[in-house]
Amino acid sequence: MTILITGGTGTLGRHVLPLLPAAGHDVRVLTRRAPEPRPGVEYVTGDLLTGEGVAAAAEGADIVLHLAGAGKGDDVAARHLVRAVSGARHLLYISVIGADRVPLAWFRSKLDAERAVTGSGVPWTTLRAAQFHELTLTVVAKMARMPVVPVPRGLRLQPVDSGEVAARLVELALGAPSGLVADLPGPQVHDFGSLARTYLRSRGGRRPQLPVPLPGKVGRAYRAGANLARPGAVPGTRTWGDFLAGRDRQDLTSG
Repeated sequence: MTILITGGTGTLGRHVLPLLPAAGHDVRVLTRRAPEPRPGVEYVTGDLLTGEGVAAAAEGADIVLHLAGAGKGDDVAARHLVRAVSGARHLLYISVIGADRVPLAWFRSKLDAERAVTGSGVPWTTLRAAQFHELTLTVVAKMARMPVVPVPRGLRLQPVDSGEVAARLVELALGAPSGLVADLPGPQVHDFGSLARTYLRSRGGRRPQLPVPLPGKVGRAYRAGANLARPGAVPGTRTWGDFLAGRDRQDLTSG
């Protein structure tokens, strides 16, 4: 079969790609800028936000993994993609836990992208995952650089390992279309303060923390856990602490 991947050069895609050629499938990646060639992978240039090149990239694709995401425009990208993959056997989309419950523009665009997939006429699967460790690290590290770390009151996260998400996506993609499947969070729920403390300890540092309010509808949604996995979720196993320890080992090796 021919498998088309969007977002194949991103955090998640870099984990997915090595798993697919070994399964004996032709792999095609839609990207705005083709990277260095990779054995067993064909790179096709196109732009999901404008639609340019998407139809050509999708021609003959049997399975489509839509992994591409951005700060905005995910709904637009999904609509361009679904129009181009009408002949596919299986369309799989990676969304975010809380897409239907957190009143932020990014979550709404994810939900609209889900709706585009659902209404595409192509047999589909959608997996909602929690924020990846890598994104959590970016946010926590930026906040932890301040002399006093601001800690949003009531904000809890379930960061998940991107490699575990990739493995689940490949499993789903090579199986039968399953609709909306169980959420994939990390194994632990953390408040923001504990995430920051664990990060700082891993770097040998400490900072005082200052609780700050999360106002309005967004604050109420986070305090209610709207961004956390629903009952029936199947969590990953790699913890935030495991992730940080792995980063430290990489730093020592590269140093």
